[in-house]
Amino acid sequence: MKSSNIKKQKVLITGVAGLIGSNLADFIINNTKEYEVYGIDDLTGGYYENVNKEVNFTHCNILDSKFNDTFAAIKPDYVFHLAAYAAEGLSPFIRQYNYKNNLVCTAGVVNQCIKHNVKRLVFTSSLAVYGDNSQPYQEDMIPNPMDPYGVAKYACELDIKIAGQQHGLDWCIIRPHNVYGRKQNIWDRYRNVLGIWMYQHLKGEKITIYGDGLQTRAFSNISDVNAPLFRSCHDPKASKQIINLGGIKEYSINESSDILISVMGGGVKEYLQKRHEVKYSYPTFQKSIDILGFNHTIDLEMGLKDMWEWAKNQDEKPRFSWSSYELDKGIYPYWV
Repeated sequence: MKSSNIKKQKVLITGVAGLIGSNLADFIINNTKEYEVYGIDDLTGGYYENVNKEVNFTHCNILDSKFNDTFAAIKPDYVFHLAAYAAEGLSPFIRQYNYKNNLVCTAGVVNQCIKHNVKRLVFTSSLAVYGDNSQPYQEDMIPNPMDPYGVAKYACELDIKIAGQQHGLDWCIIRPHNVYGRKQNIWDRYRNVLGIWMYQHLKGEKITIYGDGLQTRAFSNISDVNAPLFRSCHDPKASKQIINLGGIKEYSINESSDILISVMGGGVKEYLQKRHEVKYSYPTFQKSIDILGFNHTIDLEMGLKDMWEWAKNQDEKPRFSWSSYELDKGIYPYWV
């Protein structure tokens, strides 16, 4: 007879109040009994109301000494490092913040994982590392990022690999792309294009598109991402693997905005100055199926209907906007 006092495995999620972190915590709590979930977030981009009440939550920034103390007290078995500021298009104008928030914070997480013998670190990188590459993006391509955000994410990947080589840290690098769904921050004007459009329509504003709208992107509903993402921390096949994770179909920005306008029952497009960005961005996905059991079940229209129902019922929140930028030269007029 098995003992009912089996020691639970401890999972620590940084960025637990954001879209991916909060939904991942919900998934683990609702679908497993052998894991305890701990979460850390500074609540600059996520919201406390997103965090499951069963999460052992600590409010702090990774750069604070409180983070190191909390990590040492928890002694997690597995770590999901999801905390980041993913405003890719804005990153050239907030370079120092970008590198501090993404690269320096990740170095702090890596240090703690090594010190406390974490079984595996799962790091959410980005398709931004591929940058100027042929399509579709494949995991074995040499990254060629086009913006500081992609540079930071690629640098994080390299640092984690070095930690694996020198200190024996086990890791899995996930490259998700355009994840959307319930609990997304729709109040940030610089990131999460689908959420930005929903916010604009709720406020009676036009739906803004940068350039001609022919850019292509693959979108991933959070409900399809949760299970394979969780599997990446404990499946032996995911050890020291880089894996694209997300949608299997690319849409132009024009097509995706048309779908959302149909879902919302209205909306008027406004085309603005193009920005420095990858024109076509979509990945391969077979590796996520083979290793993580990824299954694409929710198409864009279905996912947007669900997210829109959620968005319409959200309480008013102040919209985040930078009061000043590190670099004003070349800033797009719509962000001035």
